[in-house]
Parts: sequence; C-alpha cells; structure tokens
Amino acid sequence: MPRITPNLWFDTESEEAAEFYVSVFPRSEIRNITYYTPAGPQPAGTVLTVDFVLDGQEYIAINGGPQFTFNEAISLMVDCADQDEIDYYWAKLSEGGQEGPCGWLKDKYGVSWQVVPGGMQDILNDPDPSRGERAMKAVFGMKKLDLAAIRAAADGA
Repeated sequence: MPRITPNLWFDTESEEAAEFYVSVFPRSEIRNITYYTPAGPQPAGTVLTVDFVLDGQEYIAINGGPQFTFNEAISLMVDCADQDEIDYYWAKLSEGGQEGPCGWLKDKYGVSWQVVPGGMQDILNDPDPSRGERAMKAVFGMKKLDLAAIRAAADGA
C-alpha cells in the first residue's frame, strides 16, 4: 500500500515550523533537509524541503513561496488522551496563533489544528440523542475543549 505523507507549503518558514512542531510533539525528529540549487527558483542554498516526523507520522514542509497559504479546509487533528494533553497542545500550538471555536486553532504559521479528546465521537454519537445534542451544544460554546464540561453537559448537569 502506498504511503501518504502530508506536504505543508510555507513561504520561507519550513525549517522554523518543522523545528517548532518537533519541539511540541514527543517522539519527533527532523530527518532531512534539502536545499535549492542554482536551478532555482529560490536562491541556491536556501531550504527547499524539510522531512520530519511527529510522533510517528511523516511530513514534508516546503518553502514554495507566497503563492499559497493555509486555510481551515485542511487541518491536523490531535487526538488527546485527557484534559492535561488538551491543555498542553492547545497552549503550545495556539501561542502566537489564533484560537478558534470548537477545539480549532491556527498556529503562528497559519496551519489549522483540531485539539480534541479521544472518544469525542462516542460522546457526540451517544445512543441517547439528547446526550449527544447537549454535548454538541457545549462544544459549540467553547474554544479550547473542556472534557469535564462536555461530559457534564451530556449528563444534563
């Protein structure tokens, strides 16, 4: 089966962004950096691509220029084990960026992330539709997700 590797297009910040992401996620590393040659289109010796791994998932970041920018149509989801992980990743990834609704944020490079608790689908798709509806309503009122508050809302508390 072919491997799928997300490729993130940056203007000129691919190495800086990869270093940042590697500092945030455990078991992460930069594996390779390639550079533009005199063939261009960027100046020879500047970073072309950065191959990196975040907790086992491979990525490539490219310095492609300002033609394309990130938007919310694509986001990276961080499936968190508990509230402590939600708090950690939310704080790290939103620093210098922008908080959005329902667990979404944009980091300082414009990449969209969803920082969510594991099992969120189970809460929202509860066999009792009223529990799922109450939980969903709570989520829509939050920026950073509060797992205890979502569970309390589902329980009608």
